[in-house]
Amino acid sequence: MFDKTYRQRLEADLARWEADGVIAPAAAAAIRNALPPLPPGISIAVVVGILGGLLIAAAFLAFVAAHWTEIARLVRFAILIAGMVLAGGLGAWFAARGRTVLADLCASVGAIIFGAGIALVGQMYHLGEDFAGGMLLWSIGAFAAALLTGSRGALAVGLVAASIWTCMRTYDAPDILHLPFLIVWLVAAAAAFAWNSRVAAHLVALALLPWWIATSLRFELDGAQPSFLLASGAALVFGAGLAIAAMPSPRALRLGSVLSVYGALSLAGTAFLEVTTVDDIIRLRTAKASVQPLWAILCGAAGVILALVSAAFTRRPGEVLAAGAIALVLLAAPLWPAPAAGEPWFAYAALLCAMLCLVVSGMLDDVRPRIVAGWLGIAGVVSGITWAVKGSLLNRSVFLAVAGVAAVAFATAMGRMLPRAAR
Repeated sequence: MFDKTYRQRLEADLARWEADGVIAPAAAAAIRNALPPLPPGISIAVVVGILGGLLIAAAFLAFVAAHWTEIARLVRFAILIAGMVLAGGLGAWFAARGRTVLADLCASVGAIIFGAGIALVGQMYHLGEDFAGGMLLWSIGAFAAALLTGSRGALAVGLVAASIWTCMRTYDAPDILHLPFLIVWLVAAAAAFAWNSRVAAHLVALALLPWWIATSLRFELDGAQPSFLLASGAALVFGAGLAIAAMPSPRALRLGSVLSVYGALSLAGTAFLEVTTVDDIIRLRTAKASVQPLWAILCGAAGVILALVSAAFTRRPGEVLAAGAIALVLLAAPLWPAPAAGEPWFAYAALLCAMLCLVVSGMLDDVRPRIVAGWLGIAGVVSGITWAVKGSLLNRSVFLAVAGVAAVAFATAMGRMLPRAAR
């Protein structure tokens, strides 16, 4: 929850409680005084200043690019160095005056200039065309700037460069799992944990997606189902996020909560992908047999175990259902191979139950993103079942009707068992 929104709701609640006589005015004043001051926001002047700085930088780059071939090599190199020094100097000046947003922007611009310098120096001196290696070097420089300055923008630049690097390495060697990316990612995750920054946590969670997607879509894995590999990654992120959030630390809670949200959304997307890929709406598998790599199976199992471990520590029933949702999505993949005259009804049922577990899990734990992910997954799975290319539409309608009746019966049973306040 954003601090400003929380303060607005708290202020409205305090005013209402004070008017209703629930708390004394002195208690309301004490609560207000105990709250730390809100961090300064981005004013209109800062936004206009950022735009002006970007326009000036763009004009300078356009001017240099127009006369680039006419400039001597040493002068070009000096321009690049001067750009990085100027960006760093301005960033230090803004940081000393408390302009953290502008200081962060300068660090980001410096990291971008560093990447441009790598490309231009390689072009000027005709260095080897190892683009992936250049991206790795750019990522290292951007991470160094981020760790030294605490810049979220420089961290984003480093993660983008690292994502391009791992995708290129995966394309060059599709039969080898590109594990070095995890070292870079762990450095970024450690920085997000140390900074206790929600923005950094979102960047770190997003950076996992390109690597795992590139790993899952390697067609050279004979018989492997990309949707199962994606589900294993989503399971691991989901379970690990829940486990990290269960640790007794505000930093771990922030990082783990963000990771679990992305894991839940990825799990819902994978459930939709499983339905669409298996029925030739999107054809990704190269073999009929579903032979999954051992490391992917272990990742999925680890996600389930971590979610259950988190539930054991937090005593939240919703996390048990989250573990069930993960297990059902993983179980659906081996159920897809069906007889020639039949359809994978058990797999359909497993995915629908998984998304329902995700919705109920979010409701029990009061985690709205998890609820949204579950409903999106239900919508995707139902649409995939309804509009799949293969099979009888009449049989699908019967299946959906039976599933609907079962859901209504389940809701009725829960309504009678649960207390009125929990319904």
